[in-house]
Amino acid sequence: MNSYDVAVIGSGPGGYVAAIRCAQLGMKTAIIEKYSTLGGTCLNVGCIPSKALLDSSHHYEDAVKHFEDHGIDIPGEIKVNLEKMVARKQSVVDQTTGGIDFLMKKNNIDVYQGIGSFKDATHIVISGEKEEEIEAKNTIIATGSKPSSLPFISIDKERVITSTEALKLKEVPKHLIVIGGGVIGLELGQVYKRLGAEVTVVEYMDRIIPTMDSGLSKELNKVLKKQKFTINTSHKVKSVERVGDEVVVKADNKKGEEVELRGDYCLVSVGRRPFTDGLNAEAAGVKITDRGQIEVNDHLQTSASNIYAIGDVVKGAMLAHKAEEEGVFVAETIAGQKPHIDYNLIPGVVYTWPEVAAVGQTEEQLKDKGIAFKVGQFPMRALGRSRASMDLDGFVKILADKSTDEILGVHMIGARAADMIAEAVVAMEYRASAEDVSRMSHAHPTFTEAIKEAALAATDDRALHV
Repeated sequence: MNSYDVAVIGSGPGGYVAAIRCAQLGMKTAIIEKYSTLGGTCLNVGCIPSKALLDSSHHYEDAVKHFEDHGIDIPGEIKVNLEKMVARKQSVVDQTTGGIDFLMKKNNIDVYQGIGSFKDATHIVISGEKEEEIEAKNTIIATGSKPSSLPFISIDKERVITSTEALKLKEVPKHLIVIGGGVIGLELGQVYKRLGAEVTVVEYMDRIIPTMDSGLSKELNKVLKKQKFTINTSHKVKSVERVGDEVVVKADNKKGEEVELRGDYCLVSVGRRPFTDGLNAEAAGVKITDRGQIEVNDHLQTSASNIYAIGDVVKGAMLAHKAEEEGVFVAETIAGQKPHIDYNLIPGVVYTWPEVAAVGQTEEQLKDKGIAFKVGQFPMRALGRSRASMDLDGFVKILADKSTDEILGVHMIGARAADMIAEAVVAMEYRASAEDVSRMSHAHPTFTEAIKEAALAATDDRALHV
């Protein structure tokens, strides 16, 4: 039987990063993955393939709608080759997962393929092509999550689909009904909208991206409607039925009236649930909450002191980069170090176009806590860079403490917001004031000038370019 200092169950961003950091710290490490490729949901059927399709569809939309404005004339009809687009997406996935294989070899991490199941707190049975058992002084559970559904919906993976199937459709839907106006539904909805589908979003809450600042929800809603999305908020879905090649969705609107929608595909994107199937956690003394999450303390330690859990399987936002931070945190904790994570400073991003990104507190949260704050907001359309690229939608909003000027939250929607949010994270990590950021030189012309201008607006209502 092979023995290890640390065994990691699950090879998504949390798991493989945890394994690498353990190996860097001199621990003999194994990683267990039930699928044939490493990388988990994110690399195989999540973050990476969805961004590949978002980029490809964005190029197509630019060619059809915007090239002419730039003086680029393309004779003949511009067509979508969905098969080739999906193949390119898969090649990106293959390159990325292959990179994880390389990193495991480079760091001398033993990889086991199969389902990892606890025999007890220090022994794991791996059921793959053959059954084997390993011993581990410490174990990190990083088994991730799976798409959620609603009790009355039957996912047939053909017409009623999850994000996994939406990444490999054989045709562009004529009418795609998206249940759930969160990150996943809007991103994949935009992919197929660009490629020619009619897209209808049905959201239970009173706004899309309901966990983000309401100003971002309002602006994204406006932009998507301009892109000809149909968005139905405050709609409670009550039935989803497949009839031949058609899907019939019935929902009650906020007045209680029944609304019927018919489409050829229905994407169910109502969130994700922690995945612990086959783990046999109770055999190791690991407690699972009523919500299906693994119970952990502030050190991400489970009820079994030598077993830790990270990522989507524990409380908090289900984000790849949050899982990575937790993976490093646990590896360093096992090594006797004293790492730290500030969960308030883990950014959230929606990769629609315009992109949406945020870090820190929303206006709603600050009001609920009774914290007095100032708001500085700057429109993207006032930037020279935005006019040059024709990306005029959106804004940057900075929320700062009214008395100390410390930045408490940054919320942005616009071109490259996903990349720009890192500046806000750095500023807030070092507890910068709005005035600190306003006095930093930002290259011109760039989209990031909107951050400086919003900081000027928050400091003393003195933005320069509006």
